[in-house]
Amino acid sequence: MQPIEMNDPTKIEEFLSKICLGGKGFTTECLLVDAYDAGLDYPDYLKAEGEDPDASYEGKSPAWAKYHMRQGKRVFMVYGDRGKDRRTHFSETP
Repeated sequence: MQPIEMNDPTKIEEFLSKICLGGKGFTTECLLVDAYDAGLDYPDYLKAEGEDPDASYEGKSPAWAKYHMRQGKRVFMVYGDRGKDRRTHFSETP
């Protein structure tokens, strides 16, 4: 998968709504809902990279393996890799 970066909140929300993550570790039917749950109600930066056969975009696999989302000082990350459990990390800088 080619890395992708976005700075348009509307396009980011549309993109995240089409990401489904299966496999081991953290899973979701809609990554946008998890971004909202992490406190990013209007994410203004997204970077996605890598390739994960257990992830899908618009119902097609593979999709990206790593997602870095940001809204102001809040950061929500999802890390996955072939053969490893997927995990998440949230941080907020002062």
